[in-house]
Amino acid sequence: MVQLHVKRGDESQFLFTTTVDVPVEELTKQVTAVYNGRLKVDRICSEMEELAEHGVTLPPNMQGLTDEQITELKLRDEWALKCVPSGGAEFKKDEIGRRNGHAPNEKMKQVLRKTIEEAKSLISKKQVQANVCVTLEMVKEALDQLRGAVMIVYPMGLPPHDPIRLEFEDREDLSGTQAALQLIADSEAQLWWAAKELHRGKKLTEYVGKNEKTKIIVKIQKRGQGAPAREPVISPEDQKQMMMYYSRREEELKKLQKADDDSYLDSEWADRHSLKKQFQGLGDIKWGPR
Repeated sequence: MVQLHVKRGDESQFLFTTTVDVPVEELTKQVTAVYNGRLKVDRICSEMEELAEHGVTLPPNMQGLTDEQITELKLRDEWALKCVPSGGAEFKKDEIGRRNGHAPNEKMKQVLRKTIEEAKSLISKKQVQANVCVTLEMVKEALDQLRGAVMIVYPMGLPPHDPIRLEFEDREDLSGTQAALQLIADSEAQLWWAAKELHRGKKLTEYVGKNEKTKIIVKIQKRGQGAPAREPVISPEDQKQMMMYYSRREEELKKLQKADDDSYLDSEWADRHSLKKQFQGLGDIKWGPR
């Protein structure tokens, strides 16, 4: 299987396996699905951390308002009594006024936090260092784990406006957010290798040959952004090792130079004719003008 090290810019994302006979069109769709899927998992994990701390989100017309403003406008959160976490709630006010403050108890918090940790590790960038390839099935497994944890803590479900529920139902609206800039639509995705675009309509073998054990670095980006920067000749880790080697070498040369210092030969005690000069009365003779 061909192993792809997928990057966005200079940042590693994940490893992906495929075959040399795969059409670039299909490969681009697969890689893009995993890339966007990992972003979805990260977004849900981030929201679930807030869910564990401050409960479900308030209705959009109540978010960001103070208690006084809510009372003055006579607004009411009708989902507060419907979405009570298992085991009861513990109140912890959300200072930014986005969630209702009715957080799960400590036991249920641990369920959410443990699942968040497991889901993140499944699709983590650290999998690259561990030489573990990420698949779309792994992304779906992470989503299922998160969905299951939310159902345990909130068996009645989340409010229809809660971003976690919207993410699970693929109804999230990311327009105007930083998250939207990270996403790459399937129709806009491009894969690049060795400063060459992998064109849809061709097969991967037309670029990398027929060796199924090939390992390459591909970069994913949006169409129209031009060719990404080429990979450095040596990796950052190799460069670090080289710098450490030359630094050690320089220190060793300094020590050797110090050990070979023969300036002591100019000292009086090192003069092998000193005794003879003393007997001849020549020890205090100085040459040159006074």
